[in-house]
Amino acid sequence: MVIKRNQPTLHAALRSLPWRQVTARRYDRGAGHGRRETRSVRALTVTGLGLDFPHVMQAANIVRYCVCAKTGEVTRKTVYAITDLPATQASPQVIAQLARSQREIEVVHHVRDTAFAEDASRIRSGHGPANMATLRNFAVSTLRTAGHRSIATGLRHISYQPHTRPLDLITLP
Repeated sequence: MVIKRNQPTLHAALRSLPWRQVTARRYDRGAGHGRRETRSVRALTVTGLGLDFPHVMQAANIVRYCVCAKTGEVTRKTVYAITDLPATQASPQVIAQLARSQREIEVVHHVRDTAFAEDASRIRSGHGPANMATLRNFAVSTLRTAGHRSIATGLRHISYQPHTRPLDLITLP
């Protein structure tokens, strides 16, 4: 679980851990989207360090250095994460993979938010939010399967004939 600044007490506690003394670390380098990126992941077992959060076994410090290929501008971002997995199950390499997979989840959420204004939805109680997320995921998946690269364009295309085109996508008569 990535800890954001909207949890200031936990964020401050993670920030104050002895990260410079950690020997369990992983470095990855990659390039893409017009930038070169270096990621450093340090993992620390926190069971005896008094971190006041239930079930936490390890904390991770993830530092990303990005260099823009065009301008040469360097940015540095530090992210903290916690997990209930012990060090035997989650090495710094595994934690790095889990953190990268979190980005993929954010990409899916970004598509749902931009195409369906999910964050502005007024549905907040009961099973409504989960049901609507399922329907939105179904719509995105159906449009992608039908070959639409842009979900917004696909939704516009379907809206021109709302009584027939959605049924054609899911092959219903």
